[in-house]
Order: sequence, then structure tokens, then C-alpha cells
Amino acid sequence: MTGAVDTESELEATEIKLLLEGIFQRYGYDFRDYSAGSIRRRILVAVKAEDARSVSGLQDRVLHEPACMERLLRVLMVHVTSMFRDPGFYIAFRQKVVPLLATYSFVRIWHAGCSSGEEVYSLAILLEEEGIRDRCRIYATDLSEDILRKAKEGVFPLKSMKEYTENYQRAGGKGAFSKYYTAKYDHAKFDASLGESIVFAQHNLATDGSFNEFNVILCRNVMIYFNKSLQYRVHGLLHQSLAYLGVLGIGRGESLRFTPHEFAYGVLDEHERLYRRVT
Repeated sequence: MTGAVDTESELEATEIKLLLEGIFQRYGYDFRDYSAGSIRRRILVAVKAEDARSVSGLQDRVLHEPACMERLLRVLMVHVTSMFRDPGFYIAFRQKVVPLLATYSFVRIWHAGCSSGEEVYSLAILLEEEGIRDRCRIYATDLSEDILRKAKEGVFPLKSMKEYTENYQRAGGKGAFSKYYTAKYDHAKFDASLGESIVFAQHNLATDGSFNEFNVILCRNVMIYFNKSLQYRVHGLLHQSLAYLGVLGIGRGESLRFTPHEFAYGVLDEHERLYRRVT
């Protein structure tokens, strides 16, 4: 019995490997170095949702039906976000990063893995309140074109505004959060002026290269879904893209320890994972 289970497990692992390779070859999306456990769970959810009999059955549909691939992409992509998520991070950013940015005439910020945009707009609000948004350009990137279109609209569920207001206040907000959006029916539309400082663009951390030099790079709660090999690749990309003395922000569950660039940064705030490139 145990041997049969092991065989089924090995077969499933092979099917998943072939599916991910097929997705890469057919569509150019590279999930091959994502965390094995996380990607397996999401694929099995998709198998059930598509009423496929197996991972191989899902692969057949994905390779021949682009619409099926779009649905699978929404399942595979991890979009866990909220406005002013981890309020302590924004307090640390106000206190320790903004004074550095205030010395620059122009600031380029890369928000990698921006998801549906809540945290990008949070950053734009912070920069507005600190009086430096007009000299900042935020490049917000993600793998999914669909999710980027949603982010660019700046429209979020009205039911989330209570939570977001509380986060904003805990993050050191300096005014009334409601002044940044207009409520209409069951949605909140954020002020278009905030979007003037944001450029949304597709970028794949797994396969794409550097596209500019930045003074700040935020890549928070993204690499926890990658295996070590892909994490190291992304760390190399971020280091390459960050200007000397530029600021790097990663998620609380992520670390620079034991990466190839561990000693390339000085610590600004260890708890909130804010670092400054020194080499």
C-alpha cells in the first residue's frame, strides 16, 4: 500500500513538473522555481475548479485553451494584500527612509510584485503626506496583466475601507483617510492625482532583467513563495537594480541571511526589514 502511495505521489510530482514546463514554453510564465508545496496546493485547486481528472488533464486544457490559462494564472498568483499592510513598516519608512529621500531632487522607486495595488497607493499617500510625492516616480510591477489593470483603476471594495482606515491611522497617517477616495455604490475610487506618480508595468521576477536604477526597491512578501534558487536570482536582480546607498524593503518573513548579497546591505530597521545598499 505504501509503495502505491509513493508511486502516485511521484507521478503527481512529474505531472506538475510537466505542467509548469508546458506553461513556460507555451506562455512564458515561469513558475518552475516557486515553492513546491505552495504551487502544488494551487494546482490541485485548479484541477478541481476546472473539473479535470488529473494534473495531466489540466495541462491539456491549459496548453490548448488560453482562457483556461488565464483562470489558472489567477489561482497560481498570490494576491494577499491590503492598504497600509503591516503598519509598522510605514512608520519605519516615514522615520528612517523619507529623510534620506528628501535629500534627492528626483526619486525612483520600484514596487516589485505590486499585486492589485493597495500597497502602492498606500506608499503614494505616505509620500504625499511627507511632501515629496511630486519628486517621486513609483514603478509598480507584477506578472499578471489582469491584476495590473485592476491596480491601475485604483478602485477597491468600500467594505474594506474601515480596515484600511485603521491601518492608515496605525501607520502614522496625518489626516482623514477618507479624503483620498470617493465612495460610489459598493466601491471606493482613489484620487486620480495619486496615480500620476505611479507607472504600472508587467515584469516577471523569475525571467526578466533589470530595467532601471532605483533609489528604493520594495519587494515585500513575494520571495516567500519562491524556492532558494529563485530567491537568490531575485536578490541578485534587486541588488543590480538598486543604486548605491539605495533602500531595500522586504517582508518580515523574508531575510537577507545566507543569500549571496547578505553583506551588501547595512541595516536601517531589522524588525521591518529595511536595508541600505553599501556595496
